[in-house]
Amino acid sequence: MLTACVSHPYADFYASDRVVEINQIVYFTNNSTDADYFEWDFGDGTVSNSLNPSHSYVYEGTYTVRLTAYRNGSHADESIMTITVVFPTTLEITVLEYYDEYPVSDASVRLYPSLYDWDNETNMVVEGFTDGQGVVTFTGLNPVSYCIDVWHSNYDNYSLRNEDEGFIKTPPLQRYQLNKFIAYVDYVEHVSTTSGKKEMKMKIMKIKRVYKEKQPLP
Repeated sequence: MLTACVSHPYADFYASDRVVEINQIVYFTNNSTDADYFEWDFGDGTVSNSLNPSHSYVYEGTYTVRLTAYRNGSHADESIMTITVVFPTTLEITVLEYYDEYPVSDASVRLYPSLYDWDNETNMVVEGFTDGQGVVTFTGLNPVSYCIDVWHSNYDNYSLRNEDEGFIKTPPLQRYQLNKFIAYVDYVEHVSTTSGKKEMKMKIMKIKRVYKEKQPLP
């Protein structure tokens, strides 16, 4: 008597990352064999039947991803993996006028990777604009120092940069944390230009700086 040889599925997969930030997309690659149907459970209440799905998480935590591989609707195998989701490396910048420390809204804030790039306006990482409280927030950054360029029709931080680079350069950001930095600016009126903020601007009024007990952030 002949006995039919039945193939059983083998479930296996890997992920593009095992530690990810909130809203970062994780790509899953299915390495299962002898299977014709798949069920994915991402551990946060969402599922998928795709062969190679992708997924992102909206909350911090540790999630167990479960892949079930089926063959002919009856035979099944299972593989699991743990994904850790962390808070994104974030930089919150508050732009304040140097002397009276009031917030400056609608200011352009650019991040540069070095003082050289800041001076030459090259390799900008990201740009944002302050809200009504003078705050702009950048997420998904690398845990390194950034040089901050602030420009507004009536404010900039260019003289402060020349006095002490600590006024524009952040300490190395703490990974997976909310980092905060105060970017001080001077009141300055600029001639309207169409390009090259630093190269084309002209200061037509500048308040004379007087000594004040204020130091750049460490």
